[in-house]
Amino acid sequence: MRLVGLTGGIGTGKSTFAAALRQLGVPVVDADQLARRAVRRGSPALERIAREFGPQALGPDGELDRRRMADLVFADPAARTRLEAIVHPEVRRLMAEERARLTGAGHDLAFCEAALIYERGLERDLDGVVVVWAPAEAQRARLAARDGFSAEEVEARLAAQMPVDEKARRADVVVMNDGDLDALRVKAEALLRDLRQGLGRRLPNAPPSRY
Repeated sequence: MRLVGLTGGIGTGKSTFAAALRQLGVPVVDADQLARRAVRRGSPALERIAREFGPQALGPDGELDRRRMADLVFADPAARTRLEAIVHPEVRRLMAEERARLTGAGHDLAFCEAALIYERGLERDLDGVVVVWAPAEAQRARLAARDGFSAEEVEARLAAQMPVDEKARRADVVVMNDGDLDALRVKAEALLRDLRQGLGRRLPNAPPSRY
């Protein structure tokens, strides 16, 4: 089974494209959900986080205090590195389990939706990467409308990620999300058709396929 990465920048429409793929019957593994499973109460990873960051990393219910940890790692890159060193190996293990499960269920193709594929080197575990791209102004407008961020908050979150143009440069396939939802669904259909007809990783230095 081919497992293809799906990523993009914040506000580019990655999750919307993932939903279109699911509607077309293709499994999409959500890396965020795997990350939540990795640190659920009682897990070895959560126990390591509590030892590394102290009891304040946990909420009253014994689960990870996500808000507190998000605030910490957003402001402290070293803390982010320490946290990721605990969480990411477990996410990789869970991803391998999901891949085996989907293969056993007879699927020939699935996607792994993850915001930080290139930042974390996850492309090495995948059979190609699709990047959903949108113009920077569209990203800013979606963040402001969806999350209510101020202009300063929008810029801070954009600056905290690898630029989507750089992700598009590295991608095997770029989906241009510069139209409406119907247009995005048509692109999802075209991508699935081409993947099943043999579309794979691009050659070094070749431009990515575009939709």
